[in-house]
Amino acid sequence: MAALAALPVALGATGIAQAAPRRTRTLYIAGDSTAAQKYSDAAPETGWGMAVPFFLHKDLAVANHAVNGRSSKSFVDEGRLDAILGLIKPGDLLLVQFAHNDEKAEDPTRYTEPWSTYQDYLRLYIDGARAKGARPVLATSVERRRFDASGNAVPTHGEYPAAMRALAREEGVALLDIQALSLALWQKLGVEETKRYFNWTATEQDNTHFNPPGAIAVARLVAGELVHRRVLGPRDVRRLDAEIPESWITWPSPAAA
Repeated sequence: MAALAALPVALGATGIAQAAPRRTRTLYIAGDSTAAQKYSDAAPETGWGMAVPFFLHKDLAVANHAVNGRSSKSFVDEGRLDAILGLIKPGDLLLVQFAHNDEKAEDPTRYTEPWSTYQDYLRLYIDGARAKGARPVLATSVERRRFDASGNAVPTHGEYPAAMRALAREEGVALLDIQALSLALWQKLGVEETKRYFNWTATEQDNTHFNPPGAIAVARLVAGELVHRRVLGPRDVRRLDAEIPESWITWPSPAAA
């Protein structure tokens, strides 16, 4: 009886004791075009952040703030991290994935150096989330589709994944190693089969951005790693082993942005 008395309850309109509802938490995503929401003018291009909700319990909302072309630096410089920190609440999660555009040395508005400025900017996300009582989570960048002449999937992000791994250890932050997992997935699928996961169309051969199957596959990796790294519990996720219909992906009108 003592154990029952300890359960949180609330009185409904009928006066009958009811279990208190689970508090809704929000997973905020800070990232680039590989994760971002796409609109009808970009279809079938699909960010993996669009598919993550299919794998999360309904009490865990997703706020996808990822934007095309941003780096860890430009996202901060444009005030986008501040916008998230103005909304994020204690108990929420801030998932951070950058590297694709940090690598662009020819563009000083986006470029960061892996072992110095890249880590410095990532600390702003970590410290900002913690100051708000939220939990920061780092994710190494999903790999591009690139193979060598022998058919081996080739890493494309240089020192950035290693720099993020080192920072996660130093700061005690959960790390989702999506770079390693996606590279292994592309290797398993092979040169031809991977084309079905990227934005290959009659007019475009895009080896960076995903179509619905690719976005779903990467989102599955993300959700699985959130559980594996004990950021989420098994009850926070769903459908990890289920087939997700491509028809579940929708692209709103740009006017809805």
